[in-house]
Amino acid sequence: QNLRRSAAATLSLLAAAHDAIAAVFPRTTVQTCIVHMVRNSTRYVSFKDRRSLAGALKPVYTAASEDVAAAALDAFEVEWGSRYPMIAAIWRRQWEQVVPFLVFPPEIRKIIYTTNAIESLNATLRKILHARGHFPNDEAVEKLLYLALRNAENNWAMPIKDWGRALHQLAIHFEGRLPV
Repeated sequence: QNLRRSAAATLSLLAAAHDAIAAVFPRTTVQTCIVHMVRNSTRYVSFKDRRSLAGALKPVYTAASEDVAAAALDAFEVEWGSRYPMIAAIWRRQWEQVVPFLVFPPEIRKIIYTTNAIESLNATLRKILHARGHFPNDEAVEKLLYLALRNAENNWAMPIKDWGRALHQLAIHFEGRLPV
């Protein structure tokens, strides 16, 4: 009962966040983190089944199109639905937030399938703001965030693999929206 309530609350928050993002950035594509979807799915699975279940989910998020992904989810449900019916239900509830990911070519998918980098940066910024407490004005916050971002940039040592090809695909997909 509590799990259902927390899932409903999470879905409500996600819908509100999607609406807020769409209101501010109307041409934005909002999608859910695929890694978090898989992790959330494996919460309901016994430890010995996690690896094989995650492998069974892979055809869903690596599918070439939405139709192929839906068929893969149906196949997953046939194979695993009797043992873990909650997992396919999770993916179906979140389907509208998963589908945007399937539009992108593989070069872009490799970059955006996880939000861990964004979450790490947000955690860094929250930690810095929380430690300071109150600020005299907005400019003080902006300066602190600027310095924090500059310091965080020093930790970005690992370049994105095949970034040139991914950037090329992003320029095609979001024509006229990337600076040249």
